[in-house]
Amino acid sequence: MRFTKLQNTISTGISMMLLLLCSVIYAQQEPALPEGLSSSQSQENQPTLPRGLGIEPADTNNFNTEPSLPSGLETDISLGVTGDETKLAKEPWMDITGFWEVRSGYRLQNDKYEKDASIGETRLQLEMQKIWEGFTFEVTTDLYYDWVSENHSVDLERGEGFLDLREASVAYSPFDFMDLKLGRQILTWGTGDLVFINDLFPKDWQSFFIGRDTEYLKAPSDALKASFFTDLANVDVVYTPRFDSDRFITGDRISYWNGRQIAGTDDIVRTDKPDGWFDDDEWALRVSKNVGGCELAAYGYWGYWKSPAGMDTSTFKYTFPELNVYGASARSQVGKGIGNIEIGYYDSRDDRAGDDPYIDNSQIRYLIGYEQDLPEIARDFTVGLQYYVEQMLDYGDYRRTLSAGKAAEEYRHLLTFRITKLYWNQNLTCSVFTYFSPSDKDVYMRPNINYKVNDNMAVEVGANVFWGDYPHTFFGQFEDNTNIYTAIRYSF
Repeated sequence: MRFTKLQNTISTGISMMLLLLCSVIYAQQEPALPEGLSSSQSQENQPTLPRGLGIEPADTNNFNTEPSLPSGLETDISLGVTGDETKLAKEPWMDITGFWEVRSGYRLQNDKYEKDASIGETRLQLEMQKIWEGFTFEVTTDLYYDWVSENHSVDLERGEGFLDLREASVAYSPFDFMDLKLGRQILTWGTGDLVFINDLFPKDWQSFFIGRDTEYLKAPSDALKASFFTDLANVDVVYTPRFDSDRFITGDRISYWNGRQIAGTDDIVRTDKPDGWFDDDEWALRVSKNVGGCELAAYGYWGYWKSPAGMDTSTFKYTFPELNVYGASARSQVGKGIGNIEIGYYDSRDDRAGDDPYIDNSQIRYLIGYEQDLPEIARDFTVGLQYYVEQMLDYGDYRRTLSAGKAAEEYRHLLTFRITKLYWNQNLTCSVFTYFSPSDKDVYMRPNINYKVNDNMAVEVGANVFWGDYPHTFFGQFEDNTNIYTAIRYSF
């Protein structure tokens, strides 16, 4: 019954994708050029350009060769400036790029706790950069309106309202061996593909599940990053003066398992979040080295669980217990592809004995992955596989003190599969990313088709498909949130 329901969901999504794709292809067909204007027509009868306006015989092997300017024209004497200075004078004061996008999504399942529409927004992103006296200033701002949301007040931490400040930073290199970057910025490290172990920077899981672009899975950090480059190793240090949590599921857009049943807008998650400047801070460290083509790295993190991992029984608010993480990773060429391994020890400092039923136990997390292009099967065809394990420590104490609710497994196994195929001079990208947990018996699929209409415009259609045998597992709880979405983006 559930498998038939999943088949119908996927079939509906694929049909809508193909319909949109065919419409785009039909609209982009160009009429043939009039006779005589075709680029394929022989050029033998056309007159040659005068000498000096075409490519001379001696230049056929060097298309970048330019004749030198006559004496006296290298410098604009009337203006008293060189050609380089004239070019700089014409450059804009600040580089501005960005995009405008419209995105709409709809649930394919009946969810009595949420609206039928999963997303409906128009978004303008402006990315500005200015280099001055060795300093690089960057600001990336999203102005958007989401007609599905009922809350339009600005919350920069949650990315809610009509404004999402993605970046506001200044970068400077005081020495050749040192880079500094201060302010709001997107940070990431580790080797996983949409699986994170030692990347303890904020994630936006709500954006990920409702159909926003994958770039919005990464939420910004307000931090100072210092990078040091030495012959022995490269060192990155990130200091966040006030704790930046994930943009986690709260029930206002995505229904979830609240420990007893599926809930949503009827039971919004309330939290007690550490928010003291310079008291509730975070430190992250990475030491990396390339040895014989193998990228080696060691990591450390001192802060808090990024999503709620505890409960205050006096207020019934979810909490963010203290957490330290120590890990390592390696990535290198393996055969014809790229392989990676990563491990992390999660030290739950507020429950090191594992006997507090209201705080998550310590864990060890493991990841092994492999990605390879397969031209033998098809051109521009790539496959990626990952195997991920979460091991709960002190599992016996956890089971002994569990008073109510469904017990978690000691080992959570997760397999991921990414398949990507490019068509039409790489203008059409078709991909499917799948999470499958054999221990939880649940699945999360992300099919996506993106067509680049021209240098500025792209259209996209995709889906978030959830399925599971049990409502309390990580992906199974989101089954009623299965949705399909479409988008059109104009970049400038």
